[in-house]
Amino acid sequence: MDTQQIIAIVVVAVIAIALIIVGVLADRARKKRIETAEQAREDREAAAKEAADTAIAAQQAERSGQSESEPEPPAATPEPAAMPAPTPAPASSVASESAPESATSRMTRLKARLANSANPFGKALFNILAKDHLSEADWEDVEDTLLMADVGADASEQLVDELRNDARITGTHDPAQVREALRSKLLAMVGTDTDRRLNADKPEAHKPSVIIMVGVNGTGKTTTAGKLARLFVADGKSVMLGAADTFRAAAADQLETWGAKVNVPVVRSDKDGADPASVAFEASQRAKNENADVLIIDTAGRLQNKANLMDELGKIRRVTEKNLPVDEVLLVLDATTGQNGMEQAKVFAQAIGITGVVLSKLDGSAKGGIVISVQKELGVPVKLVGLGEGPDDLAPFDPEGFVDGILA
Repeated sequence: MDTQQIIAIVVVAVIAIALIIVGVLADRARKKRIETAEQAREDREAAAKEAADTAIAAQQAERSGQSESEPEPPAATPEPAAMPAPTPAPASSVASESAPESATSRMTRLKARLANSANPFGKALFNILAKDHLSEADWEDVEDTLLMADVGADASEQLVDELRNDARITGTHDPAQVREALRSKLLAMVGTDTDRRLNADKPEAHKPSVIIMVGVNGTGKTTTAGKLARLFVADGKSVMLGAADTFRAAAADQLETWGAKVNVPVVRSDKDGADPASVAFEASQRAKNENADVLIIDTAGRLQNKANLMDELGKIRRVTEKNLPVDEVLLVLDATTGQNGMEQAKVFAQAIGITGVVLSKLDGSAKGGIVISVQKELGVPVKLVGLGEGPDDLAPFDPEGFVDGILA
């Protein structure tokens, strides 16, 4: 073997060793990033859980204060406000810490909160359209406002054209008529005739009615699943939760915390990292055996560009349907992510098929237009909205309340 061959072998060996070292370092860096991201997400969810507990404590204190201030009936025997009833009520109708708020009460409260939220785009539109004379630059500002609110390019162009052709806007300076014209246009785009009922609330729903929660990391799926369980309990339904997010160790614990607050059982694996489809199967079997009204299955957050993770969602659905048909797949979207969230939504729709959208953090910015764009792109309705971290800050989406709130 001559000198050149030896040198070549040495060079190849050095390069191979260097590549191995680089690969090891890159792998460590990737694991570190994943750990950091997981820790950040756990911290966010812990903060959300703490906020929910604080809200519940505040509700208890308020109810206790009200009970003490109300006069007692003459013939009644006085009892402490916190004294439990002699006969235990069904688990589906009593919260362990506080009674869930009714859907009607939530909608009224959330409408008021939306009206006071930060920079609703409806107010910005009204301020432009209420001017005495609308120049070409004003109409460009209208379109820019719609785009910044994530209404979407096509819908923004359509709305601007309709507004320009509306005589109530171009032919009058009366703010009331301008507001009514804008309200009617926005209502038409949001959709007032759409059936936004959860499938579990429809007469033809299966029993148990299965709901699968999906979405990317950080959108609040687990929290939304817990809040949705409270909403069903407030309607007198028996609910079961399935902790199929086995990727994040704290997810099942978090879901159990929500379940404990409304006396809802949670089906989870005894070990971390279990097959999520097996948990979904066990939950569906138990819900069927116990004749629950609703089964809500929480799934792991996943990036929409990871084909293997998206395929896993399909597996969860197929395995569940061996026991029970899946009535609903709800995609949880963070309203503040804008068009990025729209791209996520399209991929989830293709991978598992979605029947409705839950928009969380709708009051976090002037991004309310995503209600219009997500429905236009996906062809499925926004069914629920979240406007806070409290346990009852989730309500059925009401188009008129939404539009009136942002125009208030």
